[in-house]
Amino acid sequence: MAQARSLRDMSSSRSSVAAAATIGASTRIRGRVSGEGDLSIEGSVEGAITLRGDLDVAEGGSAISEAVEANNVTIAGTLEGDVTAQGAVRVASGARVRGSLRGASISIEDGARFSGRIDCDFDLPAELEPRGAAKGR
Repeated sequence: MAQARSLRDMSSSRSSVAAAATIGASTRIRGRVSGEGDLSIEGSVEGAITLRGDLDVAEGGSAISEAVEANNVTIAGTLEGDVTAQGAVRVASGARVRGSLRGASISIEDGARFSGRIDCDFDLPAELEPRGAAKGR
């Protein structure tokens, strides 16, 4: 009986936490992709991507989408479209990105190719602040 109870507890705890998913290298998806957990794209996705978890476009993976929404986004492969992240957007060395990037923080590593717009709030270093602006803070 104790064993049955522990299996039931394990089952209910798994259902309350969304699992990560992977779109394999040989898989191609056309259409909208949405989910509660993390997603890793090793294959190809053509369509809107909306996640409550993190998105990882792996090296060799590609995503073509008008809109990509996720918690954090890491791009090591190819992405075309507008990215909106609640957290960080990271473009790895060797990645190719065309579109706009919006997030709490954005990093583009040396060797990445990026063409588009960046939208991110940040504080300028004091030496770059307009004269008199730092006094008002």
